Amino acid sequence: MNDPVLPRLALLRFLERVQLRDLERTRRWIAEEERREAESRRGRAARPPAPDWLIEQSLSRDVPPVYVHVGGCHMAGKRSKGVAREQALRALADRVDPCPHCRPDAALGFVD
Repeated sequence: MNDPVLPRLALLRFLERVQLRDLERTRRWIAEEERREAESRRGRAARPPAPDWLIEQSLSRDVPPVYVHVGGCHMAGKRSKGVAREQALRALADRVDPCPHCRPDAALGFVD
């Protein structure tokens, strides 16, 4: 009556196979995550540097730009593009408003 249907050793071998399969799956997950992290690091390293100056365009292409910003300004809109220092100075001279938050006119030493 006390005889098990399967011997204890067979049950332990079955458990071992299940755990090895789980371990292999976990190792695949770890390898995939390491690959994703390495890819993300490469992407961040290859990203071009942020521009020093931005010009924010208006909604219409027929209207002059709205603001000149310092690069990284939190108020710069999605329609902003990076420009060189000379272009930012030229835009301020052409009466494009400086952003009141980042004050590119002061950073550029622009005197009206």
